[in-house]
Amino acid sequence: MKKLVIANWKAHPENAAKARALAQDTEVAIAAYKNAEVVIAPPFPFLPVVGSLLTRARLGSQDVWGAEGPYTGMVSARQLKSLGVGYVIVGHSERRIHAGETDEMIHRKVAAVLRRGLKPVLCIGERERQGGEVPVIVGVQLSSALKGLKKEWLGRLIVAYEPVWAISTAAGSTGAATPDSAFRARIYIEKTLVSLFGARTARDVRIIYGGSVTPVNIAAFLAESRMNGVLVGSASLDAKKFGQIVRSAAEVARR
Repeated sequence: MKKLVIANWKAHPENAAKARALAQDTEVAIAAYKNAEVVIAPPFPFLPVVGSLLTRARLGSQDVWGAEGPYTGMVSARQLKSLGVGYVIVGHSERRIHAGETDEMIHRKVAAVLRRGLKPVLCIGERERQGGEVPVIVGVQLSSALKGLKKEWLGRLIVAYEPVWAISTAAGSTGAATPDSAFRARIYIEKTLVSLFGARTARDVRIIYGGSVTPVNIAAFLAESRMNGVLVGSASLDAKKFGQIVRSAAEVARR
């Protein structure tokens, strides 16, 4: 099965010309690696220009709102779909921290994305490296985000385990998780999904890792942690590094 590699550009680059150049360079860097499913999620203003350039990669969004209407500054799932977006990041820790997103808001966003036939990338993870709270946090965040959703939608769900302390740009970051700790988190996620929806439905959900992913550590996260892919932040802003990450993902997928 192909490994999923998602580039989260966050609030980069600074203008459309640089976004165009980065998208073009990234397309060249990943062109040869067919065993990886690649998604690029630029900032909202650059979705049209980046989307027009992608042939190898697919277009993703960094956020969403539930519906059209009197919601100043928001972008709906229907509007994203009209731009060719296929994947939507939901519940990223930076949204939870800086935009005050609650579990209920995240639930509404996940439901809206699934309802429109798009693929949500639901981000979950604990804030502190120590404390043994992973099972509790995983259980609460998953249960809140997925409550009441139709089982038949879950085949499009992607869960990204991204502990806040592992994000390279986060305050107090202590670097990437270990493959072993990521594997344990995957087990907790699987168990929670089974308890919510049953084993058959849980098997259809892809689980990926995010947090200081680099060309050096990606192979270990995919192979040793049995992750279905990775969510890449800072390294995705360097087309050469991102190409190396995609190459490693494709190599692991061929094993």
